[in-house]
Amino acid sequence: MNTAPAFLSIPDYLQGEQHSSIRHEYLNGEIFAMTGGSEEHNRIAGNLYAALLSHLRGSGCKTFIADMKVQIQNAVNRSDIFYYPDVMVTCDPQDQQRYYKTRPCLIVEVLSPSTETLDRREKRLNYQTLPSLQDYLLVRQDRAEVELYHPDDSGFWQPQRFTAGDILPLKSVKFEMAVSEIYDEVVLEDLS
Repeated sequence: MNTAPAFLSIPDYLQGEQHSSIRHEYLNGEIFAMTGGSEEHNRIAGNLYAALLSHLRGSGCKTFIADMKVQIQNAVNRSDIFYYPDVMVTCDPQDQQRYYKTRPCLIVEVLSPSTETLDRREKRLNYQTLPSLQDYLLVRQDRAEVELYHPDDSGFWQPQRFTAGDILPLKSVKFEMAVSEIYDEVVLEDLS
């Protein structure tokens, strides 16, 4: 006998997340537990967060790491989605929800073997439906390489790749950062 999955309402999901020992992403009524990250994942996300936090201090923009959700409504093939980006920035003063944000200008995902396909396809397409989003950054943890997506003048999202010797331009927050700084204290073969 097949049983249908139980669907949660958004209020039940948000309340449950406040008391849960693990994080869950929410896709149209279903929840999915998130796995923990590696040391490299943590260092990379922390380096980006620290640099952005310092750069944006006093600007009115808010920088978040790991535990702040982003809500996407009417995303591709879904009605309501909540993801936990690794790093996120919102500069919209109306983005005032306490447990999630709806108007980020920058979202960063650090790629893991178990999440890379999801981050590159489903999440990228869903994030790109956010009118406020200007930059989507995918960061590898196995080598010094980042992929930046941002819309061109026609509104098409174009990827650019940057490696260890490059400077990463984040137009959404008017900030440039050396790719090598993202990998500070992360031991990778191509950084030595």
